[in-house]
Amino acid sequence: MIITERLYDNGHIKEFNSVVTKCKKVDSGFLVALAATAFFPNGGGQLADEGTIDGIAVKDVNEIDGVIYHSVDCEFEVGSTVRGEIDWSVRFPRMQNHTGEHIVCGVAHKLFGYENTGFHMGTFGITADLSGPLTEEDVRKIELIANKAVFENVAVSCFYPTESELETINYRSKLELTEDVRLVKIEGYDLCACCAPHVLRTGEIGLIKILSHQSHRGGTRLLLKCGYDALEDYCVRCASVSAVSASLCAKENEIAQAVEQLKAEKARLDFEIEKLNKEKTEKYIRRLCASEGNVCVFADDADGDGLREIVNAGKELCAGIFGAFAAAENGYKYCLGSKNINLSVFAKQFNAALGGRGGGKPEMIQGSVTAGKEEILGFLTATEQ
Repeated sequence: MIITERLYDNGHIKEFNSVVTKCKKVDSGFLVALAATAFFPNGGGQLADEGTIDGIAVKDVNEIDGVIYHSVDCEFEVGSTVRGEIDWSVRFPRMQNHTGEHIVCGVAHKLFGYENTGFHMGTFGITADLSGPLTEEDVRKIELIANKAVFENVAVSCFYPTESELETINYRSKLELTEDVRLVKIEGYDLCACCAPHVLRTGEIGLIKILSHQSHRGGTRLLLKCGYDALEDYCVRCASVSAVSASLCAKENEIAQAVEQLKAEKARLDFEIEKLNKEKTEKYIRRLCASEGNVCVFADDADGDGLREIVNAGKELCAGIFGAFAAAENGYKYCLGSKNINLSVFAKQFNAALGGRGGGKPEMIQGSVTAGKEEILGFLTATEQ
């Protein structure tokens, strides 16, 4: 049952006078109810309006049993007349986005028969969940028709049909509704049950942009922005494209091709680097000799794979521990291998003595040490078995 009169049925009401009907003390401050309010409460995937009552900030707005309560920090006298002001910089973009979402979902319903199964409005944009799959071509078609609705500047109206009238009306809704149903009509494009504020004509939306689409629970989740939010997103993307264009020395409409060329060049260089690393590793391996004791090889230009390959070859020629080391930012990366010594046990002693971290299996351990070359050589020489 509706108790508080909803002035936000006309989304363009920014200021209003009303009478305080209730004021309750709560832990967070006070909950104030008015005879009529233009503040939209939290609900339906949309956050509450922001603004002030007699200059006092409204922190939150919620509906409880048909009464809309405004959360504030000070007490208001019941029966007093107050003035409410809506923060238009918050309200209007939300109206643009919400009305744009109605159009998009209405078009999807007309084209494909899909229902809107979920809706959420956040700082990232709007997500709208549809009940069936969409291709890229389908999404672009929906977007084109939705913007056609904007350019036609058709009327947006809301009304409350009676229960008997409601039974004869074909409208979109995620819920089974029978009482105090508010329908929002976008002439020629949509008829949907909704409680939120909307623009009065579609031209106020300015622009509808579907940013992405993905499969979601057997249907499709759309991410979109409308109005000022879509314009801001476009400006950010244009600035990003311009920066990338300048960095690549490519025309803005050719940056995708330039990026593909860079990727191909990187792949070629990665292949050359891998080839060179393999040649360096093989060079180290060819120099290895058999040994009865521990062996250290310092291969500063070897990567992790190279160290392991050197150790795998070296431990076959070594009766003790074979270690390969490569210079790192704060010491050395290491790989140790042995056929005869349990390196899982040795790792604790090795890391403790040389400021190291790492471990592995009995036959091979890896990690890094902060010790210098002479300390490493001295320790492995002293621990020969």
